[in-house]
Amino acid sequence: MLAFIAPGQGAQTPGMLTPWITDPAAKLLLSQWSHEIDLDLVRLGTTADSDEIKDTANAQPLIVAAGLLGARALGSARLAIIAGHSVGEITAAAIAGVIDDVDAMKLVRARGIEMAKAAALKPAGMAAVLGGDREVVLRAISDLGLVAANDNGGGQIVAAGDLEALAQLAPEGARVRALAVAGAFHTSYMQPAVAPLQEIAAKISVHAAKCPVISNKDGAVLHDGREILDRIVAQISNPVRWDLCMTTLASHVSGAVEIPPAGTLVGLLKRAVPIIETFALKSEEDVTLAKEFIVRHQDEQNDEDK
Repeated sequence: MLAFIAPGQGAQTPGMLTPWITDPAAKLLLSQWSHEIDLDLVRLGTTADSDEIKDTANAQPLIVAAGLLGARALGSARLAIIAGHSVGEITAAAIAGVIDDVDAMKLVRARGIEMAKAAALKPAGMAAVLGGDREVVLRAISDLGLVAANDNGGGQIVAAGDLEALAQLAPEGARVRALAVAGAFHTSYMQPAVAPLQEIAAKISVHAAKCPVISNKDGAVLHDGREILDRIVAQISNPVRWDLCMTTLASHVSGAVEIPPAGTLVGLLKRAVPIIETFALKSEEDVTLAKEFIVRHQDEQNDEDK
């Protein structure tokens, strides 16, 4: 039983699209997406520096483009389920056939712009809290008026909100690391971005998912295309419960492939749900091994179906 998982913002690195556009057809596809969203993804994904791609308006389209190109390189795969973290939910929805690739790129382009605009309205930030007792960490976050914006499981919770409050955050037994992001994503600070995205999403054609999609809201398994898209938009100003998504994955799959830019989510899975075998698709050189991994876990799925 196989899942694809798609990472979110923060996973981007300079040159991350370079290995995925050596195929002329893939480079042409990326160029077409660039034209559709008026953003030079080819340059941003190959030669732009870390500061430029850290910009929310650039990072989010790059991450979705990387995931779609990586999934394309793997060819067809029979997925038991799919999930994405934060903006990775758009990648997952496109791979599941809920929306087409062009609409996914248009939506994520608007998402990045609107979230950047919302972040500019009031200074705020995010910090990763690593380790410590979960309840102690959550209480410390709440006591400072902060929000657990990403409950990632595996001993990682991301707090978000006022910068002065973040500077005071020091839960007993935990380490706190400030994140290089422009705002308090997945909190009420992002509410101004929701209405513009709802307007865009309402005009997008949706389809029933070809494989179940796990929701960041609560780890629920969804099939209805409109509900999946509506939840993705609403999630902009609400916490990501990746811990619950991993619990759902554990009950559905034996293996998970993290599509590009890969590494973060497999790390969380290894710590929180070690019974799931993982594969991080980091470069084109990984494709052959990834396909072998996919076949092996699809074979397990077929055996269960008999």
